[in-house]
Amino acid sequence: MTRLLEKRLAPADSSAAVIATTSGAMLAAFVIAGLLFIPFGGNPFSAYSFLFSEAFGSLRGFSQTLVQATPLILIALGTIVIWRAGLGYIGFEGCFLVGAAAASWVALAGTPQGIPWALPGWGYWPAVMVAAFVAGALWAGWVGFLRVRFGGNDVLISLMANYVAVFLIQYLVSGPMRAVGDLPQTPRLPHDTWLPFIMKGMRAHWGLGIALIATLYVWWLIRATPAGFEIIVSGLNPKAARYGGIAVGRRQMSAVLLGGGLAALAGLCAVLGVQHRLMEGLSGGVGFIGVVVALLARLNPLLVIPTAVLYGGLEVGGSAMQRQTGLPTSVVLILQSLVVILILAGDILRYYRLRWPGRTPAQQLSEEKS
Repeated sequence: MTRLLEKRLAPADSSAAVIATTSGAMLAAFVIAGLLFIPFGGNPFSAYSFLFSEAFGSLRGFSQTLVQATPLILIALGTIVIWRAGLGYIGFEGCFLVGAAAASWVALAGTPQGIPWALPGWGYWPAVMVAAFVAGALWAGWVGFLRVRFGGNDVLISLMANYVAVFLIQYLVSGPMRAVGDLPQTPRLPHDTWLPFIMKGMRAHWGLGIALIATLYVWWLIRATPAGFEIIVSGLNPKAARYGGIAVGRRQMSAVLLGGGLAALAGLCAVLGVQHRLMEGLSGGVGFIGVVVALLARLNPLLVIPTAVLYGGLEVGGSAMQRQTGLPTSVVLILQSLVVILILAGDILRYYRLRWPGRTPAQQLSEEKS
């Protein structure tokens, strides 16, 4: 039987190839999902019009898209740093939660639910950011230590640690940090502890600025510093890195601490920029979605921003599309899942090409050399 795919002589790594495969995968996802709208009486064209107009067609909608994208950027950056170092850490949900808890604890300074002393205005932002970052770094750090020092299974341990973090938040909002009332949550954070809005009338807050600065830092770290080079080499081939004099364990631990701290800053952005109180169910699975964003961005820090904005737009626009058209929520989730699956699966076309009838190997060689 004639093969439909033939291996390329070299992977298609050009920007045009990446854009083409990604665009084709997204188009295929929207076409397939659009066919699922028809049995429910939905018009795919009007449904997608609602999706894009709500997510990107207005200042208010785009602002909400940026709010959704902000924690995804930070968690994706944490994923990139740790995975580049060769670890399979997936405990970002836990880092997100402990970062939110630490930020809430500092924001409630001087109250029974916060730190026991009041902070001066000039010291609040450094204190809250350091507290959240350190909490996330330590939460990821103990898993990294078990992996680096004892060879523990970092994937399994970090996954189980997420549930520990969930129960920890339940304990805090039901016990020492609980507000007066029936609901398990902290008091509303003081208004002057909130992340300011970027513009009046917009929901986007300055957590986006934190995410952009973190993006530039991670890109600079990986692309332009000896430490970043050593992190990447440690992940690609630890034995060769040790032979070259690199302290692999130290570089992997530094990557884990940095990645956990970045994911914790996502929790800070969620609690100080959106919810303004710590409560159960705060994360909503954002720790796992951030990993997906990193994979879609192919572990490239600069590609994380448009990828997170796209995914945030699907979240915002998908909800609007469901409300306007009456489509089941499951159809919207199928659309989001298809986008992820087909973009990841589309990578196969960078290593293989379709074999057209009548095309000879000599023609393939001539085309790929040109």
